[in-house]
Parts: sequence; structure tokens; C-alpha cells
Amino acid sequence: MPTPPPRVLATPAALDLIAVLHRRHGPLMFHQSGGCCDGSAPMCYALGDFITGDSDVLLGQIGGCPFYMGRAQFEYWRHTQLTIDVVPGRGGMFSLEGADGLRFLTRSRVFTDAEAAALDAQGDP
Repeated sequence: MPTPPPRVLATPAALDLIAVLHRRHGPLMFHQSGGCCDGSAPMCYALGDFITGDSDVLLGQIGGCPFYMGRAQFEYWRHTQLTIDVVPGRGGMFSLEGADGLRFLTRSRVFTDAEAAALDAQGDP
């Protein structure tokens, strides 16, 4: 069986911003929920400032930071690979990048049949 693909990736621009934020704030984490407005955007927090629980799924790491998604939203996105990017603009008011006039953004693509089979064989995160 082929190696499962990562569920979450980051663009070089996002990785650069993560490095800047890490130097400024220390270890970081990401969370994306299914809430309205900013809740559906990836939010960057100092590690431990957002408490995760059974209703969250760890999708992987980007830039050395854990990336969680709310379980309900994961059910909608489970067939897609997420790529975290950064664009100019104001994002979530609690997300650390907002002070820099930038916001993280999720782009996605549907897994191929082979990738989906490899992920299914691995089991749910």
C-alpha cells in the first residue's frame, strides 16, 4: 500500500510567516473550526492558548506546528488535502498574523482515488 499523503501542507509564504510568528510568540498551533465568519479560516495561536479536545482532529504539522480541525468540519473536508497559504488582508481577530495585515487561507484539492485508499488503510486521524 502506498504511503498516505499529508492531510495538511503549507506554502513557502505561509512557512515564512509561521517562522516570523514563532520568533515573536514562541511555539504555535493552528485550529480550523466549522464556525461562521472567521471560524472557517485557519487560526494561529500561541501553543496552548486554544484548548483542544475530543471534538478536534490533529491533521498534521505545518512549519513544526500542530494543525487541528474541528471534527464536524473534518467530516466535510476529509476527502481533501489542505494547503495553508497567506494573503494580504485582515483575518480572524484572535489569529496572531492579523497584526501584520496578513491572513492565513485554506486552499484544498480532492485526494486521488489512490491517495484516499492509502488514507483509508491508515485509519482516521
